[in-house]
Amino acid sequence: MTALPLATTELNTYLPILLMILAAISFAMINLVGTLIIGPRRLGANKGEAYESGMTPVGTARKRFNVRFYLIAMVFLVFDVEVIFLYPWAATFSNLDPESQSSAVWLVRILFFLFTTVVAYAYGYSKGVFKFD
Repeated sequence: MTALPLATTELNTYLPILLMILAAISFAMINLVGTLIIGPRRLGANKGEAYESGMTPVGTARKRFNVRFYLIAMVFLVFDVEVIFLYPWAATFSNLDPESQSSAVWLVRILFFLFTTVVAYAYGYSKGVFKFD
């Protein structure tokens, strides 16, 4: 009867998954019970308010931001996206054959990409995005 050892062998492959699920559930339960036992039981004046953080709200939520805040955020996104696109190129750079035509094409493409990013940086600098007066 070889069916029994084969069935237990197949079930044994699910054992690590079951252990991970049990570890995740036990971790969550320990954290929930631990916060109920150890955590503070203070009821402040702001405890029932929406978005409470334990601090008394000061002023209105309709505060205006300077336009430079949004410009700096956009410049950050430009450089963030640049780094995201540079990673795959940098990872495959060592595998490129320096003698082939496709390597030159890839080099021109990445240099054009970096050039457009430098142009965006220069444009932001000329508009005074990076000046904090």
